[in-house]
Amino acid sequence: MSKECEGPYRAQADSVPWAAGGTVVVLVALLGGVAVYAFGCALAAVNPLLAIGVNVVAAVGVAPTAWRWRFTPVVRWVLGGAAAAVVLGWIAVIVYQLS
Repeated sequence: MSKECEGPYRAQADSVPWAAGGTVVVLVALLGGVAVYAFGCALAAVNPLLAIGVNVVAAVGVAPTAWRWRFTPVVRWVLGGAAAAVVLGWIAVIVYQLS
């Protein structure tokens, strides 16, 4: 049995829309990064441990679903942008809180 997804949404090597997919990744990363940053800063204003806890619980809760959808043609680009958004948002919150 192969490790790749064997459902109807298998990734096709010869039909990858890099330009459109890259645009989706960038837009989702920017919008999601701003949302994660704003939410993280608002929670950190209440209690920094609350911000850490809520962000970790949200990320761990979404991870299994994101892992299952990683081979779906359009959703994989959105997931890439969302992953980048979470990382960039967390970095921005940490930099803001330390400065």
